Amino acid sequence: MVQMIRVNVSISSISADRFWDIRKPVPNIQISTNINVVSIEKKTDDLLEVPFVLTITYNPSVAQMNLKGHAYVQGDKGEIEKILKEYDQKKPPSQIILQSISNVVFIESVLISRILNIPPPIPLPMIPEAKATSLKPMERDYSD
Repeated sequence: MVQMIRVNVSISSISADRFWDIRKPVPNIQISTNINVVSIEKKTDDLLEVPFVLTITYNPSVAQMNLKGHAYVQGDKGEIEKILKEYDQKKPPSQIILQSISNVVFIESVLISRILNIPPPIPLPMIPEAKATSLKPMERDYSD
């Protein structure tokens, strides 16, 4: 059966600080991200509220960022009960809930990092350098 769960994510609090002097080049850093689902609370038979916190730390201490919010999970009664039961059994939250939260908070954190002029908390895609030989078209002889 196809899951018919809908997740709406809202951010209620943003805290971000840059500690590194803007005039100094940013050193090589390690960035740690942690999404913590605080709880899963049943609001109605078909609605759950899932408060969460995203913490991003930079090492060395270049900056830090915290985003707090709520995911609202809607689905039929059986799906909602299953999510609650798994939470009560200390299982990790459903993949769709974590993915929905991640999609929203990481996009916002990239925008915030741009404002603070710090490295983004997720690696940006790298375009590999093309080898010169692969760019050269194959030679063809069209003479008779």
